[in-house]
Amino acid sequence: MTQPAEARLRDHPDFVLFWIGRVASALAFQMLGVAAGWMIYDWTGSAVALGLVGLCQFLPMLSLSLLVGHVADSFDRRRIVVICLAVATATLAMLAAGLAAGVLGLAGLYGAVTLIGATRAFEHPTLSALLPRLVPGTVLPKALAVSSSAIQTATIIGPALGGLAYVLGPIAPIAGAAACYAAATLALLAIRRRVPPERRGPLTLTTLLAGLTFIRRQKIVLGSISLDLFAVLLGGVTALLPMFARDVLQVGAEGMGLLRAAPAVGATLMSLLLLRLPLRRWVGPSMFAAVAVFGLATVVFALSQNFLLSLFALFITGAADNVSVVIRSSLVQLSTPDEMRGRVSAVNSLFIGTSNQLGEFESGMVAALIGPVGAGLVGGLGTLLVVAAWMRLFPELRRVDEMPRPTAGARPR
Repeated sequence: MTQPAEARLRDHPDFVLFWIGRVASALAFQMLGVAAGWMIYDWTGSAVALGLVGLCQFLPMLSLSLLVGHVADSFDRRRIVVICLAVATATLAMLAAGLAAGVLGLAGLYGAVTLIGATRAFEHPTLSALLPRLVPGTVLPKALAVSSSAIQTATIIGPALGGLAYVLGPIAPIAGAAACYAAATLALLAIRRRVPPERRGPLTLTTLLAGLTFIRRQKIVLGSISLDLFAVLLGGVTALLPMFARDVLQVGAEGMGLLRAAPAVGATLMSLLLLRLPLRRWVGPSMFAAVAVFGLATVVFALSQNFLLSLFALFITGAADNVSVVIRSSLVQLSTPDEMRGRVSAVNSLFIGTSNQLGEFESGMVAALIGPVGAGLVGGLGTLLVVAAWMRLFPELRRVDEMPRPTAGARPR
């Protein structure tokens, strides 16, 4: 049976370009993550120094998030993303040149990571707010799942490429990341649809805080975002992978690339499964179950001394996390009117950044105190406690059965 025209995402060329740009951008970020993490741990041997990478990415997001939302709702979202990607390209090109010339060290690397964090503070929420204007609202959940798979695909390939390229030296993965950012810039430039804001409101405290106010009033959205925040904040082990690769599993930079890729393999396969069998019922319980599986798999990874078992545990964390991501993204996007999407996406990105980047800093600090195995174990058990607490704190989320219908303004114009 032939699908309706609007159900075929390939019939929306702007979405295809969006997908390509998102893959290339995520690929660049993952390659940079492998190179920066391995370089810093190789130079310093310090868990604290590794954790500072996450802090350098988180602080720009924290300081800019409210402004980002206002900007995304007040200016052409495509143009904002293009500027961010172009700045990221130039930053990594200069970093590669500085390392090649021997004039940049640890401080220069931290500076580049901080600037990339600032560009991502604008890029990620603006991309999220742009997507609903590129496809009809009726296929938005499918587009969100495909977009999620784009990120996960890049997260599979990026760490593996970064680890392999690192064999040629630290400059190679950074130069490759710069090339990927350049490709993402060109893809977003080619999008034909221009979506200027309907009206440009004044910059006031009320408009800056509008996203926070909206989420606070939407208990289901607040519950889903905060559940993901605290689960990944406690249970994420990404920052510790160089320590596990070198000190626990003894598999080197190539092995670390595979460890970084394993969660994305699980997430990608799960996203493909969700495309074939989308979640239609038991949405809330499915999210709680997925986060609980994420916590259990993290405990297994922390205790594992076998490389294959560790890969499998990380694979499961990625598959479980993808279920949570798709549910959370769909709940946020489908519950938010278009004129608010920039500000709500900015707050959502701040929550995600808090869980990912600040989580890396937290993991590094805990690992410095009790070692990587202890940090991973505490994080996984903490995730399970969060699931139990959130089931009591947010009964509305626990009782969600179906996805909400798209709000007004979800269709492209």
